[in-house]
This record gives sequence, structure tokens and C-alpha cells, in this order.
Amino acid sequence: MRTWKAGWLIGLAFVIMTGGAAAQPYPNRPITMIVPFPPGGSTTIVGRIIAEKMSDTLGQQVVVENRGGAGGTMGTRAVAKSAPDGYTILLGYSGTLSVAPSFYASAGYDPRKDFAPIGRIGAAPSMVVVNPSFPAATVADLIAYARTNPAKVNYGSAGVGSLNHIAGEYFAAKAGIKLTHVPYKGSGPVMTDLLGGHIPLAFAPLPTVQSNVQAGKLRALAVTSLKRSSLVPEVPTVNESGLPGYEAVLSYGLLAPAGTPREIIERLNTALRSALASDDVKQKLAIEGAEPIPGSPGEYAAEIDAEEKQWSAVVRSIGVKAE
Repeated sequence: MRTWKAGWLIGLAFVIMTGGAAAQPYPNRPITMIVPFPPGGSTTIVGRIIAEKMSDTLGQQVVVENRGGAGGTMGTRAVAKSAPDGYTILLGYSGTLSVAPSFYASAGYDPRKDFAPIGRIGAAPSMVVVNPSFPAATVADLIAYARTNPAKVNYGSAGVGSLNHIAGEYFAAKAGIKLTHVPYKGSGPVMTDLLGGHIPLAFAPLPTVQSNVQAGKLRALAVTSLKRSSLVPEVPTVNESGLPGYEAVLSYGLLAPAGTPREIIERLNTALRSALASDDVKQKLAIEGAEPIPGSPGEYAAEIDAEEKQWSAVVRSIGVKAE
């Protein structure tokens, strides 16, 4: 009898303890934010700015983990297959969500079905930049030089299938020239070789090139948004430099695996909005050339859908696919 009572009490204590643990509010441990590129690129910069402020709001650390490879698809695919418990989230990016699904025969995920959007972070144009030794001061100069030297002008990007790889091919197609793509494992290595003069040209996120442009170590030819950037208003757009309608803007956001409970998505969205509303985050993003665009999970889902349609059409029109 005593043995039965002792066992019953132990079982009751276990139920109470585990029930209490299960009832702990989210989050009760650190959250991992996967950035699907190596350190040093714009996605890492933006991710760290947001993670730091969200950590304060959530009361748990948001740890940025770089997991690069295959144009960002490896890290993105890993999040799609993670447990939908809110403890693994993704730094979403136009290249991985809008270009990769049509560029690769099988990216390994569906941007609409395999993720639960948390919210958009913001958008930033890329910049067409050259090493100062390259004989081009304008987009027109670049196009003229490339026509005289077909396929001899190399440009770097963060990898095969990245947005800036496609942006370069799109630029070449609209200009009627041939450029040679040199893929790297992230924007950081691109900058190293561009600054060193190993490649003359890059289509790169404004956050990764802005400081070097200001220091005179790189020359900015144009930004890739339809309108000039408020951060570098003196730099013209590709659109106004002879290629009307050209646009290639980087969009950033946060996502969780599909099936993540709605209350967790809302909690993360609230923390993200709070981060984007803070003056220090606004200032840091502005320095990096990014405009904060807070919104609901539904609004970000609609943005992903629209961007994927836009870039899949570009990929088809210029005829580039992963080998």
C-alpha cells in the first residue's frame, strides 16, 4: 500500500513538474537565427542588428548562426526542415526566396509552403561598383568598355543564383553586353577580391560597399533601385543611366518553419516591429542603406509571392539556370 502511494505521489509530482515546464511562456531558451550566407555580407549585418534588439525585447538571446552554401539554399532548406517550435528562424532574403526556386532545378523548399512568414525587415538597393583602377566612371562607360571587350569583364556576386548574380545577368541582357560571372561564397569574399583588384566589377548590397565607397577605395557607378537612395543621393540609378526599367532591390525578412504556432509567430512579429521602431535600429539600418518596412506576417507573405513572380520571370527571360 505504501509502495503504491509512494509511486502515485512520485507520478503526481512528475506530472506537476512537466506540466509546469510545458506551461512556461515562449521563449524560455535562446533562439537561433540562421543567416544562409557566410559572415561579412549584408544579410549578416542586417541579421545582427535585428537579433540584438529582439533579444532585449524577448528576454532571450537571439543567436545569429551563419550557414552558407549553394547560393543560400542550404541554410534556407535547413530552417524549412527544422522543428516548428519558434527556436529556429530564418533571415529571409530576396535571392533565396525569390530567385533560387526558379534558378535551381530543386532548391529543396517552397517559399510559399515551407515557411511561416514572421515579418518584413526592410529593403536595400544594391550598388554597381568598380575597383578605382577600372576605366569606367559611369554605367555608360562600363557598357561601352564591355562592348569593346566582350566577356572579358568579370563581375563578382555572393554566389551562383544569388540576387546579385541574376542582377548582373539582367544588367548585361538589357545592355546587350556579355559579362563573365565570378561566384563567391558570400559578399564578404567578393569585397576582398574587388578591393584587391582581382575582379574589376561587382553587383553588391549597398551595406557591404558603402564604407569603401565613402573612403574612395571603390567607385560607385549606380544603385539598382528605381529611385536614388537617400543614403547616397549623388549616385545615379541604373534606371536613369541608360537602362530604363532596371530594378534589383534586396528585401529582408524573418521566417519560421511552416507549422509554427500562430501565437509564436505573433510574439516574434511584435518583437520585430518593436526592434524596427527603435531609433538606434533605424539609424544602424540607414547607415547600411536599408529602409525599415515593418508589417504583418500576411503582408510579408504577399511580398514573398510578388517578388518570386517578378524574379522567376526575369530568370526565364534571360535564360540562366544552375548547371
